[in-house]
Amino acid sequence: MPGPAPDDRVTAPRDPAGTQPAAGPTFWAIPQARHWLLWGVLLCAAVLTLGLTAQLVPGGSAAELVVDQDLSQHHAALLTGMAMVLNVVFGPAAGVVLVAAVALYLWVVHRSSVKAVAFGLVACSGWVASEFFKFIIARQRPNPALLFDPLSPETGSNSFPSGHVSFAVALGFALYFLAFGTRWAKVTAVAAVALALLVAWSRLYIGVHYPTDVAASFLAASAAVLLLAGLWNRFAPRILDRLTAAASGNPVQSNH
Repeated sequence: MPGPAPDDRVTAPRDPAGTQPAAGPTFWAIPQARHWLLWGVLLCAAVLTLGLTAQLVPGGSAAELVVDQDLSQHHAALLTGMAMVLNVVFGPAAGVVLVAAVALYLWVVHRSSVKAVAFGLVACSGWVASEFFKFIIARQRPNPALLFDPLSPETGSNSFPSGHVSFAVALGFALYFLAFGTRWAKVTAVAAVALALLVAWSRLYIGVHYPTDVAASFLAASAAVLLLAGLWNRFAPRILDRLTAAASGNPVQSNH
């Protein structure tokens, strides 16, 4: 995976005449990978290939279930507590609160509404990607009746990929983007990867996902972040210009 291009410029929106920055929020460029569109498409194709293979190969799910069953037979109090905490923290309800809290902090304390919006979009892109692929693949979750100690029995055709892991990956990207270009960047990147792997382990430990589900989550969330970053940097400045011009009562002049 190529790293982000070192282009994290913060630029002010232009006035309608394009002569000087207009009053209003500044634009925050998300660190963007080179060839982001190609990489995003390739990652999406990889997720679909992995999902369809998991669905169509006879006995594939049964072979993967062995991993969940083995973990289910070796539950320990400390590990179980950790897994259940991650189950809640990276679930939809707590996740929304977490993202909203960071976005509100960026908006109020750092006075950057644009950065708050960008952070929220990146952090939530993992969920969007997981729901998209869940709808297409529609893989059934592991049968809790086949587990030695099912901790959080879930059923339904929403196993591939994992929403918890996809959110953890996207949130890690969002936090890394905030730290990009600072002394905290490397620490944040390492912590983000470690946390995503920990959440992936927890989903197998609890027994609600197959190994390919959590593996595909890393690919799906990365694809979503790559595509979102590219689209944001391409179109958000124009949208911000228009919003700033509308707020000031000046129409945006066309360059054509």
